[in-house]
Amino acid sequence: MTHSLKDLTPRQIVAELDQYIIGQHDAKRNVAIALRNRWRRMNSSADMQSEITPNNILMIGATGVGKTEIARRLAKIADAPFIKVEASKFTEVGYVGRDVESMVRDLVEQSVNMVRAAKKEAVQVKAQQQVEETILDILIPPVKPTNGQLGFENGPKDPDAELNERTRERFREKIRSGEMDDRKIDIDVQQSQTPNIGVMGGTVDDLSMMNIQEMIGNMMPKRGKKRKVSIAEARKILLEEEAAKLIDMDEVKEEAIRKAEDAGIIFIDEIDKVASARSGNGGGGPDVSREGVQRDLLPIVEGSAVNTKYGVIHTDHILFIAAGAFHVAKPSDLIPELQGRFPIRVELQSLSEDDFYQILKEPKNALTKQYEAMLLAEGVELGFQDDALRELARIAFEVNSEVENIGARRLQTVLSHLMNDFMFDIPDVIGANAKVVVTKELVNEKLNGLVKNRDLSQFIL
Repeated sequence: MTHSLKDLTPRQIVAELDQYIIGQHDAKRNVAIALRNRWRRMNSSADMQSEITPNNILMIGATGVGKTEIARRLAKIADAPFIKVEASKFTEVGYVGRDVESMVRDLVEQSVNMVRAAKKEAVQVKAQQQVEETILDILIPPVKPTNGQLGFENGPKDPDAELNERTRERFREKIRSGEMDDRKIDIDVQQSQTPNIGVMGGTVDDLSMMNIQEMIGNMMPKRGKKRKVSIAEARKILLEEEAAKLIDMDEVKEEAIRKAEDAGIIFIDEIDKVASARSGNGGGGPDVSREGVQRDLLPIVEGSAVNTKYGVIHTDHILFIAAGAFHVAKPSDLIPELQGRFPIRVELQSLSEDDFYQILKEPKNALTKQYEAMLLAEGVELGFQDDALRELARIAFEVNSEVENIGARRLQTVLSHLMNDFMFDIPDVIGANAKVVVTKELVNEKLNGLVKNRDLSQFIL
């Protein structure tokens, strides 16, 4: 993590984000600084490392302007564990403020998966060699040396052993080239005997239940089961087993906890749903439960020790990014202690018609490029004229203005309606090697009737 961030300056981080997200330069600058500050903290003097806390960020902006996408892309750039949670989830009936720590456990789980995947990649070559040997042993069992040969390395070789070795090498080449992928073989698959356990007469939290199941699963013997599978499938199954044998899970857990503590990002969406204007009259009602959720979130964001199935994690240096539209409530409606834990506030701008045009054209994962890739799989070439993109942007912006502003997600609805007929006709009516060009006239023909209809029920997601 430290090495990868060393090469990423704040300007380079913003440039990376620009490839996927249009506009919102203030938000990009702030998250880029927050990310670079992690490297700065980990490379500062040992006595100051524990003192430097992250500047958590509060993003304020309507839905569909890029809040979640900025946080998610930031985590990908840093190769950091990332979890998104909805703050409103903790206000559900019978769930008020319950187990807010679950977000930290999910982050650790994500971190363990990332570290395990990296370790698997490191032992991939060794595991593949072992899998090859296992498959060859099933196809052509090796010849055991006779009693006369034992202990004599330089003695005459058994012709059967030589023939066996040559045959194994020929089969090895066939396995590597994929010639034998469809051939069926019998393999032993390890099965864990973890039972499904329910608890009666009381409530047990998720962590305790996971620990009980894992403990009983470890006590019970693992059974092997014979399966008849193709060599291609056997290679996948055996590769998982061999890689697992070569990985030290204790090392994985320690590294994952460290990675989650130093690099983890938790994105708390809909934070405005747990904020409420304080009327000063006290009393019960939903406002009390909302404030209760805020008070449950507070120790996690401030920094506390959370028990997980992999060990204790300290949340002091996890980066928290909260986001909300704040149409009704205001950031100042959050309790003061929680406000203080999100010192950086960024307001994201609503998207303009020109932003929509750029979103359709520029990002690496633009919707237009996604449709081009899907049709290319059918052998059909798809193209969008520039004025067609302008018209699509105008229609999406107009619908957002007059019905409900759902930001860039409106483009998915509009483009889906435009392309539905083509997607249905390919490949039955429009065959391979065809070329489809979307023009401004085509956009108007498909969408103008709907724009004139002010009900626009088909556009509301």
